Amino acid sequence: MQRAIQVLKELATGTQRLGVSELADRLGVAKPTAHALLRTLQAEGMVSQDRETSKYQLGPGLVSLSNAYLDSHKLRTRAVTWADILATRTGFAVWVGVMVDRQMLVIHHALRPGVTVQTLETGAGLPWNACALGKAVAAFLPAEERALLLAGELPRLTGASIDDPAELERQLKGVRDIGYALDEQESTLGDASIAAPVFDDTGNVAGAIALVGAVERLFDESVRRECAIATREVARSLSRDLGAPRNAGLSADQVSPS
Repeated sequence: MQRAIQVLKELATGTQRLGVSELADRLGVAKPTAHALLRTLQAEGMVSQDRETSKYQLGPGLVSLSNAYLDSHKLRTRAVTWADILATRTGFAVWVGVMVDRQMLVIHHALRPGVTVQTLETGAGLPWNACALGKAVAAFLPAEERALLLAGELPRLTGASIDDPAELERQLKGVRDIGYALDEQESTLGDASIAAPVFDDTGNVAGAIALVGAVERLFDESVRRECAIATREVARSLSRDLGAPRNAGLSADQVSPS
């Protein structure tokens, strides 16, 4: 089982399709062992083989598994209605995300109202330090977990991405004070986002909800203030829907958005 998972991880992180010999080398196993693992995974639809090159890639069976995970996720189930409300209220797209292995996984995407051609980002992953979703979650993690995040790899997606632990820690303190995080072209050039944390029935941060849009629109001075308020209010409503205690993230109540 562990080796089969390693095969899937190698195929997920590779920049191209991989052959049996390449996978065997990466896994440190004999070629027949790698081939047997691939054939088993192929039979279950977890990997597929390219007819022209005979190399392997991830298969369609993983899609149904990922959809099942998303459909059963409590935060996503509760967030669908609130995300639609926030998108309608602001006119921007809305993402809901959870932290998985130092990345933010987008578990729901409410499309921007009135725009027909959009790319659905559900299932996308972003480094926690390069998006408002990640900073909104990291700010409310226990101190020891936050320290581990800051001590680890901090990838840069654009020239605006922040990889300085001291600067990130300063920003996270600000997020705890005002209750929302900002991302100005840190994950995608031309885009910005505003995210607020969402808490569960234990009072722990469960994820975050974010507005995403063109930086010149979302970060217009008056628009940003109104959107920050709306995002934070919807995040609180979603938290209450999840059963969060009233004092969850209490430090965020002290300062109004500016």
